[in-house]
Amino acid sequence: MRFLLHLMTFCVGLVLLAPAQADEPKPQHGLAMHGDLKYGPDFKHFDYVNPNAPKGGEIRLGAIGGFDSLNPFIIKGNAAGGASFVYDTLLSSSADEAFSEYGLLAKTVRTPEDRSWVEFTLRDEARWHDDKPITADDVIFSYNMLVEKGAPFYRFYYGSVARAVKLGPKTVRFEFKPGENRELPLILGQLPVLPKHYWETREFDATTLEPPLGSGAYRVKSVEANRSIVLERVKDYWGQNLPVNVGHNNFDVIEFEYYRDAQVAIEAFTGGRFDFRRENSSKAWATAYDVPAVKKGLIKLETFDHDRPAGMQGFGFNLRRDVFKDPKVREALAYAFDFEWSNKNLFYGQYTRTRSFFENSELAATGLPSDAELKLLEPYRSQLPAEVFTKEYNPPKTDGSGNIRGNLRIASKMLRDAGWVIKDGVRVNEATGKKLEFEILLSSPLFERVVLPFAKNLEKLGVKARARTVETAQYRRRTDTFDYDMIVASWGQSLSPGNEQRDFWSSNAADREGSRNSTGIKSKIVDELIEKLIAAPDRQALITACRALDRVLQWNHLVIPHFHAGYDRIAYWDKFGQPKITPTRGTQFLTWWVVADKAAAIKAAGNGAN
Repeated sequence: MRFLLHLMTFCVGLVLLAPAQADEPKPQHGLAMHGDLKYGPDFKHFDYVNPNAPKGGEIRLGAIGGFDSLNPFIIKGNAAGGASFVYDTLLSSSADEAFSEYGLLAKTVRTPEDRSWVEFTLRDEARWHDDKPITADDVIFSYNMLVEKGAPFYRFYYGSVARAVKLGPKTVRFEFKPGENRELPLILGQLPVLPKHYWETREFDATTLEPPLGSGAYRVKSVEANRSIVLERVKDYWGQNLPVNVGHNNFDVIEFEYYRDAQVAIEAFTGGRFDFRRENSSKAWATAYDVPAVKKGLIKLETFDHDRPAGMQGFGFNLRRDVFKDPKVREALAYAFDFEWSNKNLFYGQYTRTRSFFENSELAATGLPSDAELKLLEPYRSQLPAEVFTKEYNPPKTDGSGNIRGNLRIASKMLRDAGWVIKDGVRVNEATGKKLEFEILLSSPLFERVVLPFAKNLEKLGVKARARTVETAQYRRRTDTFDYDMIVASWGQSLSPGNEQRDFWSSNAADREGSRNSTGIKSKIVDELIEKLIAAPDRQALITACRALDRVLQWNHLVIPHFHAGYDRIAYWDKFGQPKITPTRGTQFLTWWVVADKAAAIKAAGNGAN
């Protein structure tokens, strides 16, 4: 009888165990945010690379400003260009999917259906540049170090992680706090892994120019603070034949040379000091490359279309300043920016006006809210501007003639209604007598030509706006501490927004030094919409949440929107080969390669950086 009872108990136990075992997630070669992975477990390389690209050659790239550190993970100092090339991450993103990652340091990844945890198992062959193996201890050390001593961004980005647990010499599980956060496993996949044995004897949160130990495709060869950093390809790089790396990292040497400003950099480029330049200035693209090397075909000027979101760039108000606390004041000042005139006279007609924080994507709010959006927005109706529900947001328009009297009349009335009146030609607060004036902080003189016409229009309203350009280190310090009235703010967006939105807009980030909440918005509604976005169970729910958040941000008048282009402008010396396919995210320069014959011809002609 006792035997039968034991047998029955054992059988019941098997029945109870069976579902749990059946539901146990299987190790995967990659992870998609929503839907299926494009590339299967046996894929050889991404579609947008040349798997037979030759290795070799030396290239130079230009950078602006200066640097005093090789540690890109802390808030102190300015990190050198390419400093992150030294490190590998657990997973690697593809550039032709909305948000998918595949194994790099990690051979496999596991996560349950509810994504309440994620588990990474490292590759046995993964090595540091000193040939020591990469272990679970390194992963846990990296996570802890970034959260405790890294830039504030990391504490925010990994804020929903409860703990990191070592399950074996090569396996780490990250367990998450309660709440829906489907993106978190992929966020952990982006974790840069640092060598525990190296950093245990060094101060992680101090700036340093000592070449660090890494595991990536490149190592630091030499460095001269504020002038140049040279990276060399690791010839015996442990991961060079992984599918995520095939066709990448083709240059033997990459040097970043630093220049005082963009104008000096352009002159250096056309003079052959460096090889490749992404041009952000429409004026420079139209006028600065009329040089012999272009006419001879030695320098190529090309545009590459892309389908990535443009995000938002604009004159960003600092809501921490009393002068900008009233949204009606912010809305009124937007009428003084004449984009149409600027596009015609300053930008050579190359831009489109930006209107959404998720511009150039299906995530942007257009028209009136859908039924699905209304489900998210309806509970807040009484607390939101009525326009969220009744109007499509669009920034003020002009006819491009430069005559914006109609817009200025609208702005003047709005300012009067908000309590700002004209006295002796100056706009002052009727109650306090305080003048309506502010400073626009810039990091480059390049943008002064955009600010000055804007300031001239504001002057017609009795508003005084001063442009102030400061050097890079001072600009970073002032923006990190929110010591400004207005800046040219920008928020890049991916095809799959998520946890980074907390850093952009949340109340918690508003007072956290170094956060990306440059406007200082504090809104319980925005906070809750961000969490709904992060918890979106599928792609359609994500789109709906993004559009709802977009509407609320638009009608808060946080910025005076600028402009964008749906292509990359790239100038390069004709020494490169490039893949036939340009992926969704645009040109991937590290998939290009040096064509030896072309490089030799340019060198023989006495041109080019090498």
